Amino acid sequence: MRDLTHIKNVIVKVGSSSLTDGNGHVSDEKMLKIVEQLVYIKRKGMNVILVSSGAQAAGMGVLGLNKKPREIVKKQALAAIGQAKLMEHYENLFSIFDVKCAQILVNHGDFDDRKRLMNLENVMGTLLKMDVIPIVNENDTLAVEEIKVGENDTLAALIVPAVDGDLLVLMSDIDGLYDDNPNENKNAKLIDYVDDIEDVREFAKDSSSKVGTGGMITKLKAAKMVNAYGCDMAIINASAKDGLKKLLDGEEIGTLFDGHKEKDMSAKKHWILYRSSVKGKVVVDDGAFKAISEKHTSLLPKGIVDVKGDFMISSVVDIVNTDGLVCGKGMVNYSSDEIKLIKGLPTGRIKEVLHYKDYDEVIHADNLVVIKE
Repeated sequence: MRDLTHIKNVIVKVGSSSLTDGNGHVSDEKMLKIVEQLVYIKRKGMNVILVSSGAQAAGMGVLGLNKKPREIVKKQALAAIGQAKLMEHYENLFSIFDVKCAQILVNHGDFDDRKRLMNLENVMGTLLKMDVIPIVNENDTLAVEEIKVGENDTLAALIVPAVDGDLLVLMSDIDGLYDDNPNENKNAKLIDYVDDIEDVREFAKDSSSKVGTGGMITKLKAAKMVNAYGCDMAIINASAKDGLKKLLDGEEIGTLFDGHKEKDMSAKKHWILYRSSVKGKVVVDDGAFKAISEKHTSLLPKGIVDVKGDFMISSVVDIVNTDGLVCGKGMVNYSSDEIKLIKGLPTGRIKEVLHYKDYDEVIHADNLVVIKE
Protein backbone atom coordinates (compact mmCIF):
# COMPACT_ATOMS: atom_id res chain seq x y z
CA MET A 1 0.00 0.00 0.00
CA ARG A 2 1.14 3.53 -0.76
CA ASP A 3 1.09 6.17 1.95
CA LEU A 4 -0.89 9.12 0.53
CA THR A 5 -2.15 10.41 3.86
CA HIS A 6 -0.36 13.74 3.26
CA ILE A 7 -2.54 14.51 0.23
CA LYS A 8 -4.89 17.46 0.76
CA ASN A 9 -5.19 19.16 -2.65
CA VAL A 10 -5.72 16.88 -5.66
CA ILE A 11 -5.67 18.01 -9.29
CA VAL A 12 -7.24 15.50 -11.68
CA LYS A 13 -6.75 15.83 -15.43
CA VAL A 14 -9.13 13.95 -17.72
CA GLY A 15 -8.42 13.64 -21.45
CA SER A 16 -11.00 13.71 -24.24
CA SER A 17 -10.67 9.98 -24.93
CA SER A 18 -11.77 9.32 -21.35
CA LEU A 19 -14.95 11.36 -21.81
CA THR A 20 -16.12 10.40 -25.29
CA ASP A 21 -17.80 7.51 -27.10
CA GLY A 22 -16.81 5.80 -30.35
CA ASN A 23 -18.10 8.73 -32.41
CA GLY A 24 -16.04 11.26 -30.48
CA HIS A 25 -19.07 12.68 -28.68
CA VAL A 26 -19.24 13.32 -24.94
CA SER A 27 -20.51 10.27 -23.05
CA ASP A 28 -22.55 10.89 -19.89
CA GLU A 29 -21.89 7.29 -18.86
CA LYS A 30 -18.12 7.78 -18.92
CA MET A 31 -18.38 11.20 -17.29
CA LEU A 32 -20.59 9.87 -14.50
CA LYS A 33 -17.99 7.24 -13.56
CA ILE A 34 -15.35 9.95 -13.24
CA VAL A 35 -17.60 12.41 -11.40
CA GLU A 36 -18.60 9.74 -8.89
CA GLN A 37 -14.93 9.11 -8.09
CA LEU A 38 -14.19 12.83 -7.76
CA VAL A 39 -17.03 13.15 -5.27
CA TYR A 40 -15.69 10.12 -3.39
CA ILE A 41 -12.25 11.62 -2.82
CA LYS A 42 -13.81 15.02 -2.03
CA ARG A 43 -15.84 13.36 0.71
CA LYS A 44 -12.63 11.87 2.08
CA GLY A 45 -11.74 15.45 3.04
CA MET A 46 -9.57 16.40 0.06
CA ASN A 47 -9.90 19.47 -2.15
CA VAL A 48 -10.50 18.51 -5.78
CA ILE A 49 -9.62 20.52 -8.89
CA LEU A 50 -10.60 19.07 -12.27
CA VAL A 51 -8.75 19.87 -15.49
CA SER A 52 -11.02 18.64 -18.25
CA SER A 53 -10.69 18.33 -22.00
CA GLY A 54 -13.76 17.70 -24.14
CA ALA A 55 -15.07 21.11 -25.27
CA GLN A 56 -14.59 20.39 -28.97
CA ALA A 57 -16.05 16.88 -28.54
CA ALA A 58 -19.12 18.40 -26.88
CA GLY A 59 -19.40 20.88 -29.75
CA MET A 60 -19.30 18.02 -32.23
CA GLY A 61 -22.21 16.41 -30.41
CA VAL A 62 -24.26 19.62 -30.48
CA LEU A 63 -23.76 19.98 -34.25
CA GLY A 64 -24.04 16.26 -34.99
CA LEU A 65 -20.53 16.01 -36.45
CA ASN A 66 -18.67 12.69 -36.58
CA LYS A 67 -15.36 14.18 -37.72
CA LYS A 68 -13.41 17.08 -36.23
CA PRO A 69 -12.73 19.88 -38.77
CA ARG A 70 -9.14 20.74 -39.69
CA GLU A 71 -9.49 24.53 -39.87
CA ILE A 72 -8.37 26.31 -36.71
CA VAL A 73 -11.27 28.78 -36.75
CA LYS A 74 -13.80 25.93 -36.95
CA LYS A 75 -12.10 24.16 -34.03
CA GLN A 76 -12.32 27.39 -32.07
CA ALA A 77 -16.00 27.69 -32.94
CA LEU A 78 -16.56 24.09 -31.81
CA ALA A 79 -14.87 24.90 -28.50
CA ALA A 80 -17.13 27.94 -28.04
CA ILE A 81 -20.23 25.83 -28.68
CA GLY A 82 -19.02 22.84 -26.72
CA GLN A 83 -17.63 24.47 -23.58
CA ALA A 84 -21.09 25.52 -22.43
CA LYS A 85 -22.45 22.07 -23.24
CA LEU A 86 -19.57 20.35 -21.43
CA MET A 87 -20.25 22.40 -18.30
CA GLU A 88 -23.95 21.56 -18.57
CA HIS A 89 -23.00 17.86 -18.50
CA TYR A 90 -20.77 18.38 -15.46
CA GLU A 91 -23.32 20.50 -13.58
CA ASN A 92 -26.05 17.90 -14.12
CA LEU A 93 -23.83 15.01 -13.04
CA PHE A 94 -22.35 16.74 -9.98
CA SER A 95 -25.85 17.83 -8.91
CA ILE A 96 -26.75 14.15 -8.47
CA PHE A 97 -24.36 14.18 -5.50
CA ASP A 98 -25.35 17.70 -4.38
CA VAL A 99 -21.90 19.03 -5.33
CA LYS A 100 -21.37 22.40 -7.01
CA CYS A 101 -18.81 23.15 -9.72
CA ALA A 102 -17.45 26.25 -11.46
CA GLN A 103 -15.81 26.91 -14.82
CA ILE A 104 -12.39 28.53 -15.22
CA LEU A 105 -10.92 29.11 -18.70
CA VAL A 106 -7.26 30.09 -18.98
CA ASN A 107 -4.45 30.71 -21.45
CA HIS A 108 -0.70 30.76 -20.91
CA GLY A 109 -0.76 34.52 -20.33
CA ASP A 110 -2.70 33.93 -17.12
CA PHE A 111 0.35 32.12 -15.72
CA ASP A 112 2.96 34.35 -17.33
CA ASP A 113 1.61 37.61 -15.89
CA ARG A 114 2.22 37.71 -12.13
CA LYS A 115 -0.84 39.88 -11.38
CA ARG A 116 -3.19 37.66 -13.38
CA LEU A 117 -1.62 34.59 -11.77
CA MET A 118 -2.32 36.01 -8.30
CA ASN A 119 -5.94 36.63 -9.32
CA LEU A 120 -6.18 33.02 -10.52
CA GLU A 121 -4.72 31.73 -7.26
CA ASN A 122 -7.11 33.89 -5.21
CA VAL A 123 -10.24 32.79 -7.05
CA MET A 124 -9.23 29.12 -6.98
CA GLY A 125 -8.65 29.32 -3.24
CA THR A 126 -12.00 31.06 -2.73
CA LEU A 127 -13.87 28.42 -4.74
CA LEU A 128 -12.32 25.65 -2.67
CA LYS A 129 -13.29 27.45 0.55
CA MET A 130 -16.85 27.68 -0.83
CA ASP A 131 -16.77 23.88 -1.22
CA VAL A 132 -17.00 24.19 -5.02
CA ILE A 133 -15.03 22.05 -7.50
CA PRO A 134 -13.20 24.24 -10.06
CA ILE A 135 -13.27 22.80 -13.58
CA VAL A 136 -10.37 24.19 -15.61
CA ASN A 137 -9.82 24.11 -19.35
CA GLU A 138 -7.81 26.10 -21.85
CA ASN A 139 -9.75 28.87 -23.55
CA ASP A 140 -9.52 27.19 -26.96
CA THR A 141 -11.94 29.69 -28.51
CA LEU A 142 -9.31 32.44 -28.27
CA ALA A 143 -6.16 30.32 -28.16
CA VAL A 144 -3.45 30.91 -30.77
CA GLU A 145 0.10 29.57 -30.72
CA GLU A 146 1.49 32.67 -29.00
CA ILE A 147 -0.75 32.29 -25.93
CA LYS A 148 -1.61 28.59 -26.04
CA VAL A 149 -0.64 26.25 -23.21
CA GLY A 150 -1.03 23.22 -25.49
CA GLU A 151 -1.53 19.81 -23.94
CA ASN A 152 -3.84 19.63 -20.93
CA ASP A 153 -1.13 17.55 -19.22
CA THR A 154 0.90 20.78 -19.21
CA LEU A 155 -2.08 22.89 -18.17
CA ALA A 156 -2.72 20.59 -15.21
CA ALA A 157 0.92 20.88 -14.18
CA LEU A 158 0.70 24.69 -14.35
CA ILE A 159 -2.35 24.61 -12.06
CA VAL A 160 -0.47 22.73 -9.30
CA PRO A 161 1.34 25.76 -7.74
CA ALA A 162 -1.80 27.89 -8.10
CA VAL A 163 -3.63 25.62 -5.63
CA ASP A 164 -0.61 24.35 -3.70
CA GLY A 165 -1.27 20.89 -5.09
CA ASP A 166 -0.08 17.73 -3.34
CA LEU A 167 -1.01 15.25 -6.09
CA LEU A 168 -1.65 15.54 -9.82
CA VAL A 169 -3.49 12.60 -11.39
CA LEU A 170 -3.43 12.20 -15.17
CA MET A 171 -6.38 10.01 -16.18
CA SER A 172 -5.83 8.81 -19.72
CA ASP A 173 -6.17 5.75 -21.98
CA ILE A 174 -2.91 4.24 -20.76
CA ASP A 175 -2.12 2.24 -17.62
CA GLY A 176 1.03 4.17 -16.72
CA LEU A 177 4.69 4.27 -17.71
CA TYR A 178 6.19 1.08 -19.17
CA ASP A 179 9.87 0.21 -19.60
CA ASP A 180 9.09 -0.50 -23.27
CA ASN A 181 6.16 -0.28 -25.67
CA PRO A 182 3.78 -3.09 -24.66
CA ASN A 183 2.28 -3.08 -28.18
CA GLU A 184 5.62 -4.22 -29.54
CA ASN A 185 7.08 -6.05 -26.56
CA LYS A 186 4.83 -8.47 -24.67
CA ASN A 187 7.38 -8.54 -21.84
CA ALA A 188 7.18 -4.78 -21.24
CA LYS A 189 6.69 -4.04 -17.56
CA LEU A 190 4.64 -1.32 -15.92
CA ILE A 191 6.76 0.92 -13.68
CA ASP A 192 4.69 1.49 -10.55
CA TYR A 193 7.02 3.96 -8.79
CA VAL A 194 9.45 6.63 -10.01
CA ASP A 195 11.79 8.19 -7.45
CA ASP A 196 13.72 10.40 -9.92
CA ILE A 197 12.31 11.53 -13.27
CA GLU A 198 15.80 11.49 -14.83
CA ASP A 199 15.93 7.71 -14.37
CA VAL A 200 13.02 7.09 -16.75
CA ARG A 201 13.53 9.63 -19.52
CA GLU A 202 14.68 6.91 -21.92
CA PHE A 203 11.23 5.29 -21.76
CA ALA A 204 9.47 8.26 -23.41
CA LYS A 205 10.98 8.42 -26.88
CA ASP A 206 7.88 7.58 -28.93
CA SER A 207 5.00 10.05 -28.72
CA SER A 208 2.95 8.54 -31.54
CA SER A 209 1.51 5.50 -29.80
CA LYS A 210 -1.50 5.61 -27.49
CA VAL A 211 -0.20 2.86 -25.26
CA GLY A 212 3.01 2.34 -23.27
CA THR A 213 5.58 4.95 -24.09
CA GLY A 214 3.19 6.68 -26.48
CA GLY A 215 2.11 10.12 -25.29
CA MET A 216 4.60 9.91 -22.44
CA ILE A 217 6.77 12.85 -23.46
CA THR A 218 4.25 15.48 -22.33
CA LYS A 219 3.41 13.42 -19.25
CA LEU A 220 7.05 13.19 -18.15
CA LYS A 221 7.43 16.93 -18.72
CA ALA A 222 4.41 17.44 -16.48
CA ALA A 223 5.94 15.12 -13.87
CA LYS A 224 9.18 17.09 -13.89
CA MET A 225 7.31 20.37 -13.40
CA VAL A 226 5.18 19.20 -10.49
CA ASN A 227 7.91 17.13 -8.83
CA ALA A 228 10.12 20.25 -8.81
CA TYR A 229 7.38 21.95 -6.82
CA GLY A 230 7.26 19.05 -4.37
CA CYS A 231 4.01 17.61 -5.71
CA ASP A 232 3.47 13.91 -6.49
CA MET A 233 2.05 12.83 -9.84
CA ALA A 234 0.28 9.66 -10.92
CA ILE A 235 -0.75 8.25 -14.29
CA ILE A 236 -3.73 5.89 -14.29
CA ASN A 237 -6.08 4.43 -16.87
CA ALA A 238 -9.44 6.20 -16.81
CA SER A 239 -11.17 3.00 -17.88
CA ALA A 240 -9.89 1.05 -14.86
CA LYS A 241 -12.83 0.38 -12.54
CA ASP A 242 -12.68 2.80 -9.60
CA GLY A 243 -9.05 3.56 -10.50
CA LEU A 244 -9.05 7.02 -8.93
CA LYS A 245 -10.66 5.71 -5.75
CA LYS A 246 -8.12 2.92 -5.50
CA LEU A 247 -5.22 5.32 -6.06
CA LEU A 248 -6.33 7.68 -3.28
CA ASP A 249 -7.02 4.71 -0.99
CA GLY A 250 -3.35 3.78 -1.32
CA GLU A 251 -3.57 0.88 -3.76
CA GLU A 252 -0.63 0.47 -6.14
CA ILE A 253 -2.37 1.33 -9.40
CA GLY A 254 -0.71 3.08 -12.34
CA THR A 255 2.63 4.90 -11.99
CA LEU A 256 3.42 7.24 -9.11
CA PHE A 257 6.12 9.92 -9.48
CA ASP A 258 7.40 10.94 -6.04
CA GLY A 259 7.60 14.71 -5.58
CA HIS A 260 9.70 14.55 -2.38
CA LYS A 261 7.80 17.32 -0.60
CA GLU A 262 10.79 18.22 1.53
CA LYS A 263 12.84 19.11 -1.57
CA ASP A 264 10.38 21.45 -3.26
CA MET A 265 11.45 24.55 -5.21
CA SER A 266 10.28 28.02 -4.14
CA ALA A 267 7.10 29.22 -5.84
CA LYS A 268 8.91 32.19 -7.39
CA LYS A 269 11.69 30.12 -8.93
CA HIS A 270 9.16 27.54 -10.09
CA TRP A 271 7.27 30.35 -11.83
CA ILE A 272 10.46 31.62 -13.48
CA LEU A 273 11.49 28.19 -14.73
CA TYR A 274 8.19 26.63 -15.75
CA ARG A 275 5.31 29.09 -15.90
CA SER A 276 6.77 32.27 -17.40
CA SER A 277 7.50 32.87 -21.07
CA VAL A 278 10.95 34.07 -22.13
CA LYS A 279 10.99 37.60 -23.53
CA GLY A 280 14.62 37.70 -24.68
CA LYS A 281 18.21 36.64 -24.09
CA VAL A 282 21.16 38.08 -22.22
CA VAL A 283 24.49 36.91 -23.66
CA VAL A 284 27.30 36.58 -21.11
CA ASP A 285 31.04 35.96 -21.25
CA ASP A 286 32.69 32.71 -20.18
CA GLY A 287 33.46 33.96 -16.67
CA ALA A 288 29.87 34.93 -15.91
CA PHE A 289 28.58 31.72 -17.52
CA LYS A 290 30.82 29.60 -15.28
CA ALA A 291 30.00 31.59 -12.13
CA ILE A 292 26.24 31.23 -12.70
CA SER A 293 26.45 27.55 -13.68
CA GLU A 294 28.71 26.44 -10.83
CA LYS A 295 28.07 28.95 -8.02
CA HIS A 296 24.58 30.34 -8.78
CA THR A 297 25.83 33.93 -8.55
CA SER A 298 23.97 37.10 -9.51
CA LEU A 299 24.55 38.51 -12.99
CA LEU A 300 26.34 41.87 -13.03
CA PRO A 301 26.62 44.23 -16.05
CA LYS A 302 30.34 43.52 -16.40
CA GLY A 303 29.70 39.91 -17.46
CA ILE A 304 27.23 40.81 -20.23
CA VAL A 305 28.38 41.02 -23.84
CA ASP A 306 25.08 41.31 -25.75
CA VAL A 307 21.28 41.48 -25.50
CA LYS A 308 18.76 39.77 -27.77
CA GLY A 309 15.14 40.93 -28.01
CA ASP A 310 13.17 43.83 -26.60
CA PHE A 311 11.87 43.50 -23.04
CA MET A 312 10.88 45.54 -20.02
CA ILE A 313 11.97 45.50 -16.37
CA SER A 314 10.86 42.30 -14.54
CA SER A 315 10.72 40.29 -17.77
CA VAL A 316 12.06 36.72 -17.74
CA VAL A 317 15.01 36.04 -20.05
CA ASP A 318 17.38 33.23 -20.90
CA ILE A 319 21.03 33.63 -19.92
CA VAL A 320 23.25 32.21 -22.66
CA ASN A 321 26.91 32.19 -23.68
CA THR A 322 28.18 33.30 -27.08
CA ASP A 323 27.53 29.81 -28.47
CA GLY A 324 23.88 29.96 -27.41
CA LEU A 325 24.18 27.45 -24.56
CA VAL A 326 21.75 28.24 -21.74
CA CYS A 327 22.99 28.38 -18.15
CA GLY A 328 19.99 29.98 -16.49
CA LYS A 329 16.68 31.76 -16.64
CA GLY A 330 15.98 34.87 -14.62
CA MET A 331 13.99 38.06 -14.04
CA VAL A 332 15.79 41.27 -15.04
CA ASN A 333 16.08 44.46 -13.01
CA TYR A 334 16.61 46.60 -16.11
CA SER A 335 15.04 46.80 -19.58
CA SER A 336 16.78 45.52 -22.71
CA ASP A 337 17.63 49.09 -23.83
CA GLU A 338 19.16 49.87 -20.44
CA ILE A 339 21.17 46.64 -20.37
CA LYS A 340 22.59 47.47 -23.81
CA LEU A 341 23.89 50.74 -22.37
CA ILE A 342 25.51 49.24 -19.24
CA LYS A 343 26.75 45.86 -20.58
CA GLY A 344 30.42 45.26 -19.88
CA LEU A 345 30.58 48.08 -17.32
CA PRO A 346 31.37 47.87 -13.58
CA THR A 347 28.40 48.41 -11.27
CA GLY A 348 29.86 51.76 -10.16
CA ARG A 349 29.07 53.24 -13.58
CA ILE A 350 25.37 52.24 -13.77
CA LYS A 351 24.12 55.55 -12.32
CA GLU A 352 26.52 57.55 -14.47
CA VAL A 353 25.12 55.98 -17.65
CA LEU A 354 21.43 55.53 -16.76
CA HIS A 355 21.15 58.50 -14.34
CA TYR A 356 19.65 56.17 -11.75
CA LYS A 357 20.60 52.89 -10.09
CA ASP A 358 18.06 50.72 -8.29
CA TYR A 359 20.18 47.56 -8.34
CA ASP A 360 23.80 46.53 -8.74
CA GLU A 361 22.65 43.29 -10.37
CA VAL A 362 21.02 42.92 -13.76
CA ILE A 363 19.61 39.61 -12.47
CA HIS A 364 19.80 38.85 -8.75
CA ALA A 365 20.58 35.28 -7.68
CA ASP A 366 17.23 35.13 -5.84
CA ASN A 367 15.47 35.68 -9.17
CA LEU A 368 17.61 33.27 -11.18
CA VAL A 369 17.28 29.56 -11.81
CA VAL A 370 20.33 27.60 -12.99
CA ILE A 371 19.71 25.29 -15.93
CA LYS A 372 21.96 22.33 -16.65
CA GLU A 373 21.90 21.43 -20.36
